[in-house]
Amino acid sequence: MLIKTTTRAALIAALALTTAAAWPRAASAETVLRIGMTAADIPRTLGQPDQGFEGNRFTGVTMYDALTGWDLSSADKASVVIPGLATEWKVDDSDKTKWTFKLRPGVTFHDGSPFNADAVVWNVEKVLKQDAPQFDPSQVGVTASRMPTLASAKKIDDMTVELTTKEPDSFLPINLTNLFMASPAKWQAFYDKAEGADAKAKSQAAWTAFAKDASGTGPWKMASFTPRERLELVKNANYWDKARVPKADKMVLLPMPEANARTAALLSGQVDWVEAPAPDALPELKQRGFKLYANEQPHVWPWQFSRVEGSPWNDIRVRKAANLCVDRDGLKDGLLAGLMVPATGTFEPGHPWRGKPTFEIKYDKPAAQKLMQEAGFGPNKKLTVKIQTSASGSGQMQPLPMNEYLQQALAECYFDVQLDVIEWNTLFTNWRRGAKDPSANGSNATNVTYAAMDPFFALVRFLQSSMAPPVSNNWGFINNPKFDELVKKARQTFDPAARDAALAELHAASVDDAAFLYVAHDVGPRAMSPKVTGVIQPKSWFIDFSPISMTP
Repeated sequence: MLIKTTTRAALIAALALTTAAAWPRAASAETVLRIGMTAADIPRTLGQPDQGFEGNRFTGVTMYDALTGWDLSSADKASVVIPGLATEWKVDDSDKTKWTFKLRPGVTFHDGSPFNADAVVWNVEKVLKQDAPQFDPSQVGVTASRMPTLASAKKIDDMTVELTTKEPDSFLPINLTNLFMASPAKWQAFYDKAEGADAKAKSQAAWTAFAKDASGTGPWKMASFTPRERLELVKNANYWDKARVPKADKMVLLPMPEANARTAALLSGQVDWVEAPAPDALPELKQRGFKLYANEQPHVWPWQFSRVEGSPWNDIRVRKAANLCVDRDGLKDGLLAGLMVPATGTFEPGHPWRGKPTFEIKYDKPAAQKLMQEAGFGPNKKLTVKIQTSASGSGQMQPLPMNEYLQQALAECYFDVQLDVIEWNTLFTNWRRGAKDPSANGSNATNVTYAAMDPFFALVRFLQSSMAPPVSNNWGFINNPKFDELVKKARQTFDPAARDAALAELHAASVDDAAFLYVAHDVGPRAMSPKVTGVIQPKSWFIDFSPISMTP
């Protein structure tokens, strides 16, 4: 049942030779870190990245900052929200839809213009106010769905803004980690020079120009950009947080969606760092002195079920059977060479949001077969299900071999699994369109990994009925009144302990309902040259590149 990817010496040698001339070498006077990403293209650079959280990792938190950020300084402690461009924030005691954010003084964008309250309002309106000159529909889908209750922003003074939500929402400071601050002055300069038939066309042209010459406040600045080939970033020596001024002079990002190609490039010395190396190449990498990093991430690798009328997953016996038919330890120890944590829900025991589910997710093939037989299926009558997945992508781990493993495992429990394999960014876009959209191509499940760092990302956007497309990521149109009630309870609870208790109830209810096929938690495997030092692999999808150095 183990599906092996093969990394042979001949393949490695052949792949290592391809496109060698196009990849930069470090000049003697500067240190250069070259990274092979799993993405098939450079994530968008205009301020709100695509490509899922791999986009945020490489073109979000590098060139940009948000009002709030993630503490990525520890490999042992959970990554929590900390001040970013805002130094403090508070919800109004009498009106829980209003928040006051105090801004960090003395911060400038890469173009030298000041960061202030006007810039915050401008960036909120780029994705929320349709009649704003800078409104960009292309940025809305990857932003508004991650902070669905934010309604507006108002300047109080130069260093203070008031944000208003549609309803009381204790999750807002966490959600704001996804709203990156782009330079209004830089954009305006492009707009003033842009050609177009109307203001909307000029705005689109300005954003296109901005993406090629971006300006944020982050620790890295754009140096050069070749779409689909390479993004070069240089350190921002004037970064506001002096402790996070990058140690390396330059970072080069290369899209390399195929695991064997990434591994070959590392082995041949053409990159210094790769995301998600081919699992079967790990022994060779270790033998040749390359460093391997992994850490359990707040992340789930699932199948998300369609719950629209006629879906085979509407029968809870079928959903539970699928969860009981997967040997997760076999997947971990065989195909993935130990690089996963078996998932028994979105959160594992010990997490404050775990709760006490009564349905125990484990490998129990006889129990799974019994449930399927009760649902009317058996060796001579299999249930056809179709899964949309990708060949690579942010947090997708090894999606093709993993899905082939599930395909064979579930066949023993009377499932006939069909795979619809598409490009990662297309899959991510389809995720926001939902199971009813033609882009689902008849699939009744989707395989998009999700972050579990905050309540909205981990639970609410999938389980609340009002989060169905196009609002957010309830791809399968789940409509469970109990889920909605618990979401409301958690969102409107501002005491942390009471909020955690409500979230634990919600998570337990979702596991008992077998809302997903829970398969794995990623450990973010990375392999890199021994010349790369200062790496801290946090318990996060993100990583801070600032402390990383390159030795000669």
